[in-house]
Amino acid sequence: MNTWLVLRVLRTILLAALPASAHTGAAAMRNGDLYPNVEAYLADRRSEFDQIPDERRRQLEEISAYVRAQADAEHPVRLVFVCTHNSRRSQMAQLWTAAAANVYGLNVLTYSGGTEDTAFNPRAVAAMGRAGFKIEKATDDTNPIYHARMSDDRPAMTCFSKAYDNAPNPKLGFGAVMVCGEADQACPYVEGATGRFSLPFVDPKVSDDTALEEATYDERCAQIAREMLYMMSRVGS
Repeated sequence: MNTWLVLRVLRTILLAALPASAHTGAAAMRNGDLYPNVEAYLADRRSEFDQIPDERRRQLEEISAYVRAQADAEHPVRLVFVCTHNSRRSQMAQLWTAAAANVYGLNVLTYSGGTEDTAFNPRAVAAMGRAGFKIEKATDDTNPIYHARMSDDRPAMTCFSKAYDNAPNPKLGFGAVMVCGEADQACPYVEGATGRFSLPFVDPKVSDDTALEEATYDERCAQIAREMLYMMSRVGS
């Protein structure tokens, strides 16, 4: 038996031996089947939960409560992340929430959309790649299709810019999470949503074509990962 398998078996035994109280509050974090770089990145973000301000935690926990209330063993909870162009923040939120749901063993499907469609910005794509995702560009047009993977054992997630009410996004029975102020104001009502939440992030495009560009995208990527991980960790609370 190789070392990796021995460690995984030991970890499973140790988790099973934990008392129930160890799993209350923030859910126990699992390794799952993520790429090691994604797993390590999320472990670092989990250690930063104390950086999340109290008001922001309250907003995140509202979404956690929605996921908890919608949970059904037979049907996944669906979340659609919405920003203006579906180019940066909403795409990052879709991918990181999918990874966070995997970490905590939650049956959650994630989507993203905009009030209009443009393209998944290559700067955001690069930031997700630096964080450990494997992202392949499948088409080479003005609105490219990307296949993003957090694991070789899970299907790739197809990413491209689209309006929030366009396929493959659900039409009914989903939570809409508005991740930019403009989209929040433009869509006070999201048709078909059973929950609507305001969770704006600062747009990293403020640093486009400057010396701070890469650092800004990495910072926003880390914030979104941290907060989506916290949000999923609170579903079991």
